[in-house]
Amino acid sequence: MCAFFAAILTTHNRFVLAEDFEMNLPEIAETQVTIVVVPRERFSYTSESLESIYEHTQYPFKLIYVDGGSPSHIRDYLVDKATEKQFQLIRTEHYLSPNIARNLGLRQVTSKYVVFIDNDVVVTPGWLKALVECAEETGACVVSPLICQYQPLHTEVHCAGGESGVRVETKGETRKRRIIEKIYKQGRQVADVRPQLQRQQTGLAEFHCMMVRTEIFEKIGFLDEALLNTKEHVDLCMLVSEAGGEIYLEPESLVTYVPGPPLEWTDLHYYMLRWSDAWELASLKRLRDKWNLTEDEYFKNKYKRLGWRRDMTIVSPITRKAPFGKIGSRVAGKILRYMDKALNQYLTTRYARRHLQKMQIPSTQLVKSAMTATSQS
Repeated sequence: MCAFFAAILTTHNRFVLAEDFEMNLPEIAETQVTIVVVPRERFSYTSESLESIYEHTQYPFKLIYVDGGSPSHIRDYLVDKATEKQFQLIRTEHYLSPNIARNLGLRQVTSKYVVFIDNDVVVTPGWLKALVECAEETGACVVSPLICQYQPLHTEVHCAGGESGVRVETKGETRKRRIIEKIYKQGRQVADVRPQLQRQQTGLAEFHCMMVRTEIFEKIGFLDEALLNTKEHVDLCMLVSEAGGEIYLEPESLVTYVPGPPLEWTDLHYYMLRWSDAWELASLKRLRDKWNLTEDEYFKNKYKRLGWRRDMTIVSPITRKAPFGKIGSRVAGKILRYMDKALNQYLTTRYARRHLQKMQIPSTQLVKSAMTATSQS
């Protein structure tokens, strides 16, 4: 197992400026779990998330933090914390798509389990121990905690397992392959649903936080870096199931992801790139082609809604503050949405050209996706 990852590491050691901090070797040998923290969509919740991991995790772990181009005050904070807590810090001076960031951390992992967790997630006492116990007792390949959303923390469910896969429909000579993606209990109150939940096999886990048995990557390979910003979790769950692995929900483990807004100014550039039209369009087309899916209403609706996160988080809050009432808001919204599309295309195109060699997708394809996304919007 270790030899496998060592070989991968020598062939994929690209574009990483890594700061490795020495740890006690006997501790590493005994540690079953490596936590890999990656940026989700912003940097301004970094300290709250990281502090919660060290405050609420008693189970032994090694931590690898992947810092993709954070602003200087976050960079300095992470360097100080890495020295204090003796974790491994991997930094790049440019932004990273989530799966590229996860793979950077994964290539360093030699433990039995890896936990992928985003940098805007807060954990609760006993969260990691419960995940490990579930995997050990069931043989699960992937274990998901009960994932909550928003503040106040740990009160509203985001994901309590779900479904993923491909449904084949045949009618006469017509054969359609449709994506299955369903999340359970989203929006429900934890107090209402947690007493009813128990450890159980499920079909979906999300990258907000999930624990994976590391040996599965020998069968399925690394995470798909052509999935730039969406449906990476669906792809992984489908690959794991196809390889014979089981996915479990462990509700005794509880975490919460805390999305923006508000965003700090230093979050905006990354947020716009992370949720760019071109990245989402390229990801959806990759998912469609990889699994030979029919381009049905599921995909058409996704294409129509390109940029909805930027609109919700950046554009709409500004338009609501526009003067002259509803008319002013409509005019401001129209102008800002046009500016958003143009700026988004520029940022995506520039990133693709500057960092082509760092990505598993041709620059020309991303540039074309940016133009296509703009024309479809």
